[in-house]
Amino acid sequence: MCSNGSGDALADLESALDRLAVEDTRSMFGPQVLDRTGRLLRAQNRLDARVARSVREGELTQAAEHDGLTTMQSWLRGHARLSPAAAHRVVRAGRALEHLAAVAAAFAAGRITAEQVAVIAPVARDEHRAAATEQDVDHAAVDALLADTASTRPHRELAQVVHHYLERLDPDGPEPDPTEMRSLTLAQHPDGSVTGRFELDAVGGEKVQAVLESMLQANRPAGDIRNRSQQLGDAFVQWADNTLAAGELPFLRTVKPHVMVTIGIDDLADPHTGHGAAETGFGARISAGRARWLACDGNITRIVIGPDGQPLDIGRDKRIFPPHIRKALEVRDKGCVFTGCSAPTHWCDAHHLLEWVLDDGPTSVDNGALLCESHHTKVHHGFRVERQPDGRWRTWRPDGTEIVLHPHLLAA
Repeated sequence: MCSNGSGDALADLESALDRLAVEDTRSMFGPQVLDRTGRLLRAQNRLDARVARSVREGELTQAAEHDGLTTMQSWLRGHARLSPAAAHRVVRAGRALEHLAAVAAAFAAGRITAEQVAVIAPVARDEHRAAATEQDVDHAAVDALLADTASTRPHRELAQVVHHYLERLDPDGPEPDPTEMRSLTLAQHPDGSVTGRFELDAVGGEKVQAVLESMLQANRPAGDIRNRSQQLGDAFVQWADNTLAAGELPFLRTVKPHVMVTIGIDDLADPHTGHGAAETGFGARISAGRARWLACDGNITRIVIGPDGQPLDIGRDKRIFPPHIRKALEVRDKGCVFTGCSAPTHWCDAHHLLEWVLDDGPTSVDNGALLCESHHTKVHHGFRVERQPDGRWRTWRPDGTEIVLHPHLLAA
């Protein structure tokens, strides 16, 4: 650890960070914690400003060649282990700040963030500065406005100001093709889960948000305590469920698109979870329990596989709940029957109370119940629903206790 006042500014900074690292903050209360956090964020901004300036100096002096590299961006990727996108942002910020004195000053003072600088940086590109000069735009005034907006207004507003300014520089330019601005990337992981990233133009984004928000605001299910991102993810899957159920999608591999799962008959009939016993059409491995859950309200096709792995016989599709029984369930249940849920019928699966596979449960109205996806999953993991002789539904937890509505809800 370096001593204070060494004359080496970076050494002094490292020493101060060492002291911060061992500081006991457990005795701090609300206002102290917030004040400390704000000061740390301002310090972070100031450090980010110095990094951007140092990287720009490295570019101008070709410093990366000292380590056998041709650019500072490649040096940041290799030596600082930054992602390509992060390295590009730092390099671009350093270049932009040379032409934005007010923004650079606010950044150095810690009033704006590296993320805000990344939003502003396109303003300083050569073609945009040249267009501004041709139109007699006051560069200094724009610079000052951007610095003030970044320092005092929400991030979204800053992005809108920059977008508006760049559009005004080329008001007669061609309208971009929105389809070229749309992208979606999906990655499937070894456990079958999927992550993704998408970018949409304004109109496409508005359409997607409208659909997801309509599902999110439909009170599905009642008492949902998950955070908004979890609810949006569920709404996204519900969108896919509704689309598949509508049966109006284009053909995929000569058949209507559907969820396909392959599982051995022994695993399907075994009441245990059976992790990794089934495989989906896109290659994910799921449990036998999840395969049984999917089998509750779908098509099952019997395919007999020989010892050499070749199909020997393909039986007809068997629809677990035919349309006429499904309609009867919708009329009777009017939505998810799980206590406290108000999901509409078109969000529900038809569930066998006595399992079709394990218990030879009949496919009938009396043995059926409508459950939304969330509660259908719970019923296949220990929860239980039961219809009483008077037609009311009751729900029990895995420990045998009953879920009952709060008295004020019952009164409503």
